[in-house]
Amino acid sequence: MVDLKIDLNGLELKNPVMTASGTFGYGEEFMDFFDISCLGGVLVKGTTLEHREGNAYPRMAETPQGMLNAVGLQNKGVHYFAEHIYPRIKDYDTHMLVNVSGSTIEDYIKTAEVVNELDNIPGIELNISCPNVKEGGMAFGTSCPSAVSVVEAVRQVYKKHLMVKLSPNVTNIAEIAAAVEGAGADSISLINTLLGMAIDAKTRRPLLSTITGGLSGPAVKPVALRMVWQVAQAVKVPIVGMGGIMNTTDAIEFMLAGASAIQVGTANFIDPCVTEKIVKGLEAYCIENGFDKVSDLVGAMEV
Repeated sequence: MVDLKIDLNGLELKNPVMTASGTFGYGEEFMDFFDISCLGGVLVKGTTLEHREGNAYPRMAETPQGMLNAVGLQNKGVHYFAEHIYPRIKDYDTHMLVNVSGSTIEDYIKTAEVVNELDNIPGIELNISCPNVKEGGMAFGTSCPSAVSVVEAVRQVYKKHLMVKLSPNVTNIAEIAAAVEGAGADSISLINTLLGMAIDAKTRRPLLSTITGGLSGPAVKPVALRMVWQVAQAVKVPIVGMGGIMNTTDAIEFMLAGASAIQVGTANFIDPCVTEKIVKGLEAYCIENGFDKVSDLVGAMEV
């Protein structure tokens, strides 16, 4: 029997397989396909302080080996989540974590305070890829000072597991990771989407209303894998890797590169049962290769 448990700096997962925010709704949408309690955790869709309509359509486009999205964090706000959605999902037998987003530090603080009061939410994932409206729209996570400022502020009010999600659209991601670790992150997740765009040659118009959007899917995997490996050399807190994970082999590669757990995103749109398959696949891989614990795969790349 393989021990699939992962200790994410005090947050114990039954296995390393989680779902990426924005690709799995609130979990309940997938219950018709499989029992999500088999997963290590579910990251619910991005949650902001106030209601957000998101960007104008079209806001999703297929690309070779990937997809672009510019949904724009459409959600009904954290108070609606706490009053109407949380009661429906609080008793699932897996860790339900909330992805917290904002446009100002005050937004992050107030949103985190509301989630902090929800007993069955053991952690948040702080999305610092959001534009800082007070600093001209530059994302919080693209410089060490701004990343530290928002993480430190949230750390003061949020008392449970604080996972910080990093943007890949930076020069030195290891430097940003070390900075947020020092600011109080319990774990670090990466990568968020890469900035990309697509144009329709027939109409000579961009495929997204916002012109640019976030690229995800298999196309980003080599970049994500490299960044996870770099960050693993720079921090001591656990890493949650993501970016183009489509199957068990992809998940194993991220763990070998240094990720303690993984998140599956775009693949959920192709196969709603892919995460369940990866859980089973990890166990089979460990048995076949003589690993008693899946945690033994973390950072086990041979060089």
